[in-house]
Amino acid sequence: MSSTLITNIGSLVTNDPSHPGLLGLVEQAAVVVDGSVVTWTGRAADAPAADQVHDAEGRTLLPGFVDSHAHLVFAGDRTAEFNARMSGQSYSAGGIRTTVAATRAASDAELDANLARFVREALRQGTTTIECKSGYGLTVADEARALRIAAAHTPETTYLGAHIVAPEFADDPAGYVDLVTGEMLDACAPHARWVDVFCENGAFDGDQARAVLKAGQERGLIPRVHANQLSHGPGVQLAVELGAASADHCTHLTDADVAALAGSETVATLLPGAEFSTRARYPDARRLLDAGATVALSTDCNPGSSFTSSMAFCIAVAVREMGMTPDEAVHAATAGGARALRRTDVGRIAPGARADLLLLDAPSPVHLAYRPGVPLTAAVWRAGVREV
Repeated sequence: MSSTLITNIGSLVTNDPSHPGLLGLVEQAAVVVDGSVVTWTGRAADAPAADQVHDAEGRTLLPGFVDSHAHLVFAGDRTAEFNARMSGQSYSAGGIRTTVAATRAASDAELDANLARFVREALRQGTTTIECKSGYGLTVADEARALRIAAAHTPETTYLGAHIVAPEFADDPAGYVDLVTGEMLDACAPHARWVDVFCENGAFDGDQARAVLKAGQERGLIPRVHANQLSHGPGVQLAVELGAASADHCTHLTDADVAALAGSETVATLLPGAEFSTRARYPDARRLLDAGATVALSTDCNPGSSFTSSMAFCIAVAVREMGMTPDEAVHAATAGGARALRRTDVGRIAPGARADLLLLDAPSPVHLAYRPGVPLTAAVWRAGVREV
């Protein structure tokens, strides 16, 4: 293996508590990568020698973004739905059925090519770790193939057979829950790390969601929950009760929900792209942070309610609309996402961490919010390999 010294870093975001501040910033810094891991960080003047040198030219280096919530195995297009929504129609969970029909009709090769395109698109913008859910097949065969395809691109695969009730079971939701917790789970569990459920009016109620998550746990899958997106509901409390890694959306919260999250290891993953794309109320990140909850930011990239793969966009919206400081938003998009995936090897730049690095063409990480919509990616390394 050869080592690389990245030097002349203007601002280094480590997310390492051994350095001061939330981001563990080091000015005039350097990083040494050996193979796929970081082996040294510190002041550039103190850096050891390495086989190769990359001059950062005073730019900012931060951990690659960790996108802990995405729906990327799908086919079809929902432009018409978005256009209608922007013309005054309201959003509901039912639009998912349009994507289900298109996804079922697509070939494995088409789904794989589409997923690969979005993973590459995200990588070009600095996302080096991405979670991917099933949920647009809703049959045993289609859910299993979605997870097989996703597993070829990321280890963070999530079984979401309980996205909505499959059209064939519209008059028998209990029968569909039986399928999701039985034959479908048997087919999907070998290809998944996580189990998820959309706990919401129009999708699955608290009892149904509990059944899905507990069945997944019995097969060794770790829960995460689509919780409290469109209305107040039991999702957050259920996530905390079952020790879920993350409760995602968290838009409509009671004081008890906030307290439960703050007193648990369950991460509140906020998805501002969904509110942006549906003209809905944004979650109150300030309320969660002030209570002591751990917050992550993610794209929720999907064809219906949040068709963005840009973590930088989500950072900018979180700062503008959700009460986060720029440092908090950057931390949530890196270390927060890592917490939501229960990963200690990503989301930070410190000795022993995976060398997932994003070099910004900017002197400070604040520019991610300060210059919204501007492509700031100068270079990306994933597991020590320069990808961009």
